[in-house]
Amino acid sequence: MMMKERITDILARIEAACERSGRNYSDVTLIAVSKTMPLHMIEEAYNLGMRHFGENKVQELVRKHDELNEVYGNSIKWHQIGHLQRNKVKQVIEKADLIHSVDSIRLAHMIEQESSKKDIICDILIQINIAKENTKDGVSTDELIPLFIELIRLPHIRVRGLMAIAPYVTNPEKNREYFSKMRQLFIDIKTKNIDNGLTDIFFDAESFNILSMGMSGDYEVAVEEGATMVRIGTGIFGERDYS
Repeated sequence: MMMKERITDILARIEAACERSGRNYSDVTLIAVSKTMPLHMIEEAYNLGMRHFGENKVQELVRKHDELNEVYGNSIKWHQIGHLQRNKVKQVIEKADLIHSVDSIRLAHMIEQESSKKDIICDILIQINIAKENTKDGVSTDELIPLFIELIRLPHIRVRGLMAIAPYVTNPEKNREYFSKMRQLFIDIKTKNIDNGLTDIFFDAESFNILSMGMSGDYEVAVEEGATMVRIGTGIFGERDYS
């Protein structure tokens, strides 16, 4: 299958999942996870209508940003979706349109510090380890609200929503419970339906509007459960060559 056919198929499946769950198709953003992919494949995806690209490694995001944005300007939106080390924040802060993987106050303070120097507001998501997997980054559900309350006090950070990486499964239905929990956490924060002081704190609930979850194997279920961003790599680009 060619990339054009793969993208067309994915978009059709997202649209069908929206219809099944009574959602607007326009509410879901497809992020092409372009890690390890050469520039010409990203350009092919761009020419097929893709505008959002996700990278795991800071140096790769920076290199691709600098080369492609020179050609296409700011029409490409870059997402830092991999684990972000504090010593790499300075490099990525003005290149990534959204950092998906904030999971500690120490990382947030570094983002705040670097954003303050540049006098910019950095959009971030809080990453949650929703299935409590030892191999995954992210805060626990118990740590989410205390971290959220600290983050919204930082003047150069804007918390746009939540992100999770669900377990790898062969049957996507097995991840529905995790996506459903994520949606509930998202709604609870957005509507301040939490009894722990959150109601006394002002934050812009309008801009808290991103729920990033769902990948190549389970994005349809994620969309049915409320995902506003899905991150798809192999489904768009084909199998990766890690050699």
